[in-house]
This record gives sequence, C-alpha cells and structure tokens, in this order.
Amino acid sequence: MQEKKTYSFEFFPTRTPESEIKMDSVLDKLGALKPRYFSVTFGAGGSTQDKTFETVMRIREKTGLPAAPHLSCIGFSRDDIRSILRKYKDAGIREIVALRGDLPSGLGSYGELRYANELVELIREETGDYFHIEVAAYPEIHPQAQTAKNDLANFKRKIDAGANGALTQYFYNVDAYFRFVDEAQKAGIDVPIIPGIMPIINYTQLMRFSEGCGAEIPRWIVYRLRDYGDDRVSIKKFGVEIATELSRQLLEKGAPGLHFYTMNQSDAIEQVWENLSLSST
Repeated sequence: MQEKKTYSFEFFPTRTPESEIKMDSVLDKLGALKPRYFSVTFGAGGSTQDKTFETVMRIREKTGLPAAPHLSCIGFSRDDIRSILRKYKDAGIREIVALRGDLPSGLGSYGELRYANELVELIREETGDYFHIEVAAYPEIHPQAQTAKNDLANFKRKIDAGANGALTQYFYNVDAYFRFVDEAQKAGIDVPIIPGIMPIINYTQLMRFSEGCGAEIPRWIVYRLRDYGDDRVSIKKFGVEIATELSRQLLEKGAPGLHFYTMNQSDAIEQVWENLSLSST
C-alpha cells in the first residue's frame, strides 16, 4: 500500500495590521486544501520569536490545523531554548522545524548551540518524543558547506540526533533532489525528505533569495523571466507552470509529498494544487 503524501505550507510572521488581514484571507483559502500542517518562519536572533508564536496560534485558531514554529538555536542559551519549548508544549504545539539559523549582524555570539543537530539533541533531551521534528536539507548543497560529502554528513547528524524528517530548500532541478535522496539513503538515512517548492511570482525577489540560500536557478528560466520584464502576470503564469511540472515529476517519481513556500500568498499555490488535482486530506 502506497503511503499517503504529505503537503505543508510555509508562512512568515506578519508585521502590520494590513498584512494580518491579508493573511486571514490566505489562510481561509489554503486551509480549505487541508494540508498536513503549516509552518511559520523564525526571525534571525529571535527578532520575531513572539510573532512566530502568535502566527502559529493564529493559524491553528483560523484553520483548525496543526502549525509548526521554526526554531533557531543561534544566539540563544540552552535555558532560552528550554523556555521556548515549555511555551510551545504548554500551548499544545506538537511540531517543530529545528534550524541552526543565521548569525545576524550585530550579534557577537552564536550562543551555546552552534549547529542544528545540537538543537535537535536538546529538544529530545528535554521533551522526549513529544515533538515531531523536521530539519532542513539542501539538494544543491548548503551554501556554506565545504563539500557535498561534508554537507551530507551534517544532515545525517541532524537525523541521528532524533529528527523525524526533513524539508528541503526550494530548487528547480528534479535530478538534484533525487540524487540527494539516493545519497542520503546510502548513508543510512531513512526519514521522509519532503521537497520544497516555491512558485515564482517575482523575478527580483527570487534572485535575491536564491543568492543567499544557494538555490540554483536554471539558465533557461532566468532568461525567460528577463524576457517578461515587468509583466507580473506573465511571470506568475510562467512560475505556476514551472512549479506544476516540477511538482508533478517529483510526485510521480516517488517524492513523499511537497512543502510549499507560500510567501504569504495563495493564488499561485491554489493554481498548482488544482493543476496537479491534489486531494485534501
């Protein structure tokens, strides 16, 4: 019997009353698709720690579905992390996306935990199996990794520490994902590795994000996007086509699900969902 595919949607905390109103509308639409859960990003150095919690609670109240806060260890002490875990546990949150995070400018110390595997270990030490823990994976190699071999070893340490699964950085190369999965399996990693999908809706934004996270944008996609110039309608239509075909190939070839980077918008995600004829749970 084939295992059920897992679908999830990623959000970032809102910053203004106007964006909160917009988020409610987006949650109405994406909540109707009944994903396995939503995830909510975490600001560098804890700058949006409270907003992450507030957004998680807002999503749960609005949709009735689980929401997973991203938790970064950079800049925090072990006691800080313990306090956050207690807060989440008291609120009945059962999922966490555990990340190393980036050292923000002006922050002089990494804190007591330097790597995501140490964060996963601490979560397990403090809460046992209470939380379902997802960690990050990089099919096209983490931008700070010295070699692909080192990157895979770092990933394995996170899984060995007790992670239940992984969400990948977004990518547009199907082969990169399946090669990474094959290498992970050869290394003894047997948890689900969910591919990350980000429909293209803004060329400038895409290039800025990709430069920072190491995601490779195929040359033919870059040139097509340049040809569209400021034609946002055409860019969005093209982005949906790319995301749909990428998702279709991933699912047909055995990917265990999809994790959508929504950018707090619903239109492109709904179109991809409809194109793929995905069913709500």
